[in-house]
Amino acid sequence: MTVSAAVTVSAAVEGSLDEAVVDRLIRHVGGHPGTVYGKNGKPFLRDRIRGYNNAAHHAPWVVLVDLDTEGECAPSVRDAWLRQPAPRMCFRVVVRAIEAWLMADAERLAAFIGVARSRVTADPEGLDHPKQTMVNLARLSRRRDVRRDMVPRQGSGRTEGSAYASRLIEYATDRWRPDVAVLRADSLRRAVACLQRLSSEDA
Repeated sequence: MTVSAAVTVSAAVEGSLDEAVVDRLIRHVGGHPGTVYGKNGKPFLRDRIRGYNNAAHHAPWVVLVDLDTEGECAPSVRDAWLRQPAPRMCFRVVVRAIEAWLMADAERLAAFIGVARSRVTADPEGLDHPKQTMVNLARLSRRRDVRRDMVPRQGSGRTEGSAYASRLIEYATDRWRPDVAVLRADSLRRAVACLQRLSSEDA
């Protein structure tokens, strides 16, 4: 479904990779990405969620937050964070991390990282730790540059490589297909449906 390109949607997210994903999704439904707030982790978003919701009484907003290990299911987290979203608020919980949405387009991700398609799970939202799975996929890459950028150096104490986020931002922006990924990630499907509704109501 394509909606008016005139609709500007503001957003708030945890970090730079989430920003790239939300930008891609807003464009996917035919909207225009507005200012993206937050980008300073989950606690920062939670402290400001009521302010974002107040703004959504007047203009379209989307807020994305990872489920991580915060709860067993997305609805419980939604209720804990924001029991009464404003009419123009699209508050969505990603199951369990944004990497799961990116893995849901398995064919494109496998080609981008340089692994066999069979290495990418068909059930990304069933993973307990999607980010660790993404790093492990990169560890298997046939491409040295992908391993160098996305896999942490031994002894670095990091959980991912120094260019992990920038690699995935490139993928999310230029290669990832939301219309394919929605078929394997239900929380993504719901987020896209919410954005479509929000945009079409303002068209």
